[in-house]
Amino acid sequence: MLGRVERLAAYLAAWLIVCVLLAAVFTRLGLSWLEALALLLPLLLVYAFACLSAWYVSRATPLRTSSLFRVLASSGLAASIASGLWLGLARAWVAVLSTTDTFAPAADRYGQQMPPVFAIGVLLFLLALAVHYVLIAFETTRQAERRQLELEILTRDAELRALRAQIDPHFLYNSLNSISALTASDSSGARRMCLLLGEFLRNTLDVSARQRIPLADELALAERFLSIEQVRFGSRLRIERRVDDASSACLVPPLLLQPLVENAVTHGIAQRLEGGVIRLDVSRTNGHLAIVLENPRDGDAAVPRPGGLGLENVRRRLTAMFGREASLETHAAADRFRVELHLPCSTGE
Repeated sequence: MLGRVERLAAYLAAWLIVCVLLAAVFTRLGLSWLEALALLLPLLLVYAFACLSAWYVSRATPLRTSSLFRVLASSGLAASIASGLWLGLARAWVAVLSTTDTFAPAADRYGQQMPPVFAIGVLLFLLALAVHYVLIAFETTRQAERRQLELEILTRDAELRALRAQIDPHFLYNSLNSISALTASDSSGARRMCLLLGEFLRNTLDVSARQRIPLADELALAERFLSIEQVRFGSRLRIERRVDDASSACLVPPLLLQPLVENAVTHGIAQRLEGGVIRLDVSRTNGHLAIVLENPRDGDAAVPRPGGLGLENVRRRLTAMFGREASLETHAAADRFRVELHLPCSTGE
């Protein structure tokens, strides 16, 4: 309270209001406004600082861990002591006022006001104590909310790091298998694939430490991945891309599309002798980003499971970062499989 000037000013202003209200009461008991204010203003100013000691009482007997008897006993004792000292100060102040020409005629009337002073002091101290208990409860609630928020942030960050780490070995395992297969049939293609893989992994390391990257960078990563796979599949893998220019600056989690593109190749292109076209459609509407990835599928092949590694990874990352504002939906037809992502578009501006 004393460390913040604005809080101290508000506290003293509240006591000035109390002073005016009590002065109005004392005028009905025979004192003039001048006599009442001369008596009450100095006394209440001193008592305002004395009532700050209620903070120590409220800390010593917290409501959550103290018995009702202990709280009532300590509060009553502290209020009685503070009010008794205040009453002694009031009598001394009345003696001082009685020596002045202005207030000497009111000495008897001042003496008649002393009995209520003790009761008023007890009530004011208890009121200050109640206010301190409310402030402590409010501060405790704020601290609990802050700790909960910090815990949620730490949990979310840990989950995002774990999910990002899960992507790298999964993709690397599949890529090395592809290179191994190419070494026997196409050594030049295997060398080219190694170079592309090295470039892709370098770019992946650059962005994986960041929470979000522009969609344009994420699309570039997806294209590098597809370039690696095109070495393996050749003309069997074709790509159609339609990206709204307004969506390029939207920030998305790094490596968001790579698991989806990998699924499209693994469960779509790789299952068909004739290959097919992977279509990517990105649009931005009213602050929301929509990403649609569609690939062909063999009607007899298994549909990628909604809880599979790639889809579940993306779904959990979206939930951890955006909550209910983001979603991932899958749609399977006889010859096509489509994944739709919807998430808020933030540009960091």
